[in-house]
Amino acid sequence: MKARVTVTLKNGVLDPQGKAIQGALKSLGFAGVDDVRQGKLIELELSGHDRVQAEADLKDMCEKLLANTVIENYRIELI
Repeated sequence: MKARVTVTLKNGVLDPQGKAIQGALKSLGFAGVDDVRQGKLIELELSGHDRVQAEADLKDMCEKLLANTVIENYRIELI
């Protein structure tokens, strides 16, 4: 089973990488970009077919390692 975890910064948390990307896009002539928020995408291949257990395991992985829940949100997708 494949899973995808998307991790993004919470609203209100400064995003220096996003600002750098926004500045670079503007310097390349993309003036219509008002804001950029940068995150990360993690794809996992899981053994087993129990979706409920997979979701519980993924939530545990995010809480313990994949996301810093103080400043980041995460979204789990089973594919």
